[in-house]
Parts: sequence; C-alpha cells; structure tokens
Amino acid sequence: MPYLFTSESVSEGHPDKVADQISDALIDNFLAFDPESKVACETLVTTGQVVLAGEVKSNTYLDVQKIARDTINKIGYTKSEYMFDGNSCGVFSAIHEQSEDINRGVDRASKEEQGAGDQGMMFGYATNETNNYMPLALDISHLILKELAALRRENLDITYLRPDSKSQVTIEYSDDNTPQRIDAIVISTQHDDFDSDDAMLAKIRKDIVEILIPRVVAKVPDHIKPLFNNDITYHINPTGKFVIGGPHGDTGLTGRKIIVDTYGGKGAHGGGAFSGKDPSKVDRSAAYATRHIAKNLVAAGLCEEVLVQVSYAIGVVEPMGIFVDTYGTCPFNLTDGEIAKKVEAIFDMRPAAIENRLKLRQPMYSETAAYGHMGRQNEVVNKTFDQPYGEPISIDVELFTWEKLDYVDKVKSAFGI
Repeated sequence: MPYLFTSESVSEGHPDKVADQISDALIDNFLAFDPESKVACETLVTTGQVVLAGEVKSNTYLDVQKIARDTINKIGYTKSEYMFDGNSCGVFSAIHEQSEDINRGVDRASKEEQGAGDQGMMFGYATNETNNYMPLALDISHLILKELAALRRENLDITYLRPDSKSQVTIEYSDDNTPQRIDAIVISTQHDDFDSDDAMLAKIRKDIVEILIPRVVAKVPDHIKPLFNNDITYHINPTGKFVIGGPHGDTGLTGRKIIVDTYGGKGAHGGGAFSGKDPSKVDRSAAYATRHIAKNLVAAGLCEEVLVQVSYAIGVVEPMGIFVDTYGTCPFNLTDGEIAKKVEAIFDMRPAAIENRLKLRQPMYSETAAYGHMGRQNEVVNKTFDQPYGEPISIDVELFTWEKLDYVDKVKSAFGI
C-alpha cells in the first residue's frame, strides 16, 4: 500500500540555525590559528542578545564578539526593526578553559591513540533515491530554502523577505519504496509588514508558487521534475502573518535541529549535535565517518539503502562496535553482520584515524551549519580569517570530505563486486 513520508528544513535565519552558525564560526576561527584546538561552544540567541558559553583549549586568542556579529550580519539580520541585528545586539561570552578531566581521556602521547571525546552512538545513512544519496523529501526541503534565501539576497523578484523560514515536503511512495509524487509542500517565510493581511497572504502565495517553485524545479534532476505536478497541496504561511521572527520571535540554541542536519527522519540518529564541537568529539566526527561509509557502500552497488552505526566509550581508542542494516536491499549472499565485519576492516574508525582520513582539523565547519551537514558538495574554497593581534591568514579548505566517493573501489574489491 502506498505511504507518505515527510521531512523538513529550516533556513539560515532560523534562530536555532543562527546559533549553530555562530558556534561553528568560532570553531573555524580557533582551528584556523590552532588546528589542535579543543572546542565545545554553545550559543543562545534571543531578542537583542547573544550568549556564548563553553569550553576551549587553544593557543590562540579570538575576538569572539566580532565573530558573532559578522556571522549575524552575513545571515541578513542587519536591520533594527528585526529586533536582532549584528551591529547592535549584545554579545556576552562565558567561554572558559576545557576541563582537564575530559582532556586527559582524549590527548595521548601518540596521536593515533587519541581516545574518543565522549561516549555514545552515531549513525550514517545513504539511499540511492537521489544523486547525492540523500532522502528525497529532505533534499527538496533544503533546496526550497536555499532558493528562497537566494531570492531574498537578490531582492529583485521578491522584495519583502526576511531571513527566518521553514519548509516541509511530503512525498508519496509506492510499495517498493519508489517516489510517486509530491503530496504537500509547507513553506513559512518571515516577511516585511503589509498594509493588508489578505493582500499579504495572496501575494506571498502567488510568489512562492509562481517564482520560487519553478526555480526549485529547474534545479532538480530530470527524473524528479515530474513529481512536481498541479495536484500538490501548498500550505504557504498557514498561520497567516509572519513579521516577528528570528531570535526576536523564538529563542535559538545550538544543536536543536539535529534531524534537519542529518537525514530528515530517515535512518536513525544517536542524539548528539554537531555544531560547536571540534572533531575530537565523536558526536561530530564519527557521524561524518559513518555517512562516508554508508555513501560509499551504496555507490559501490553493495546495497540500495544502508544504515551504519558506530559506538564509543569516552577516552577509549577503539569503537565499541559497528552495526550495518541494509534493509534487505543487498543483492549478494551476505548477511548484515558479515557486511559489518568487512566494513570494520576497510574503514579505520579510531578517532584520530577519522580526523586524518576526512581532514577534519581544517576550518571547514561554517558551511555545514545551515542546509544540512550531509549530501553537500565536496569542493575546495579559500577562506580568510582575522585575529585581534596578528595578520589575517588565507587558507585553502576542502569542504564536506565525508561526501567523497573515494572508497568505492576499495568496497568493490573487498566484496568482490
């Protein structure tokens, strides 16, 4: 029997994502000047206020207020009527030294023997239903908000947009898990005030359906385009007016959008957030590593869909175990347990090995903090960083290394594909 599945996304201007982006901007700046920095920074944003809190061990000094303000301005909170803008908001820092009780379990005389920065389980997922091996509903949800943000910055076809927005996509699947059609799309976007609420709702709906959605359709692969038909149910700003938004409308905290950050409800999640954590925290690094494993397994043709779990104990080098679930999509005579054993031999999941394999001590994290950490484009960019008492530095940074298909041949060789 056909079924419906839904995923949501939130924009870079959503208050929780504002917090994530500030936390990851701090990570990047610490790593740019001291790649061995240990950082766990949380951010709270609310009306006119930013609170930074967390633990840091680093050899560099940063102007954390400036980093926070620059991040807020880049997102688009630059006007006083938003009741939260980068130039005038208060920024309070309560960042302090990392606990030695934590650090002693991580740092070792040999880098290779680095212990896990925390206990817990992490999951990676991949499916062949999209070109980037991501769940389709989440992929479309992210794309909708990326295009909405592009329209806001262009300020040409739609001139009233503000930074905060959310999207949600519901897809109908057949019994064999094939997408059949888009059943519903929900979009809530913050906007400038209008003289008439009725005129406002009509204008926003018309612009979303006639301007935004065609831009989205133009960017999806050809085989996905037919899913956008005239029978889609649209809910555009379903509560009505959405003038008050962002951190003024809702307090934002680092790490509250972990499903948006990963797979939109597909697969599983271990519960640990990513943003604000350096890669010694396996909540982040091992989640990237399991995504890397899952994507390469599916790309190699070992299965059509897969979930990979790894677990750790704080301060312990070797993982507690690796679990694989191919959902019955492996066409070969292999059990999931047999696959997990070979995965363990192919991929070194010690924390230091993950950092090295995925180049995780680069200042690569600001780009992850909006529109998902997975399914993104692997590329090299040049980034410039400032510090209060030194010269700016420019660094070539490779982004989204866990999205590379560099282990496909190794997987094929190991499994005789």
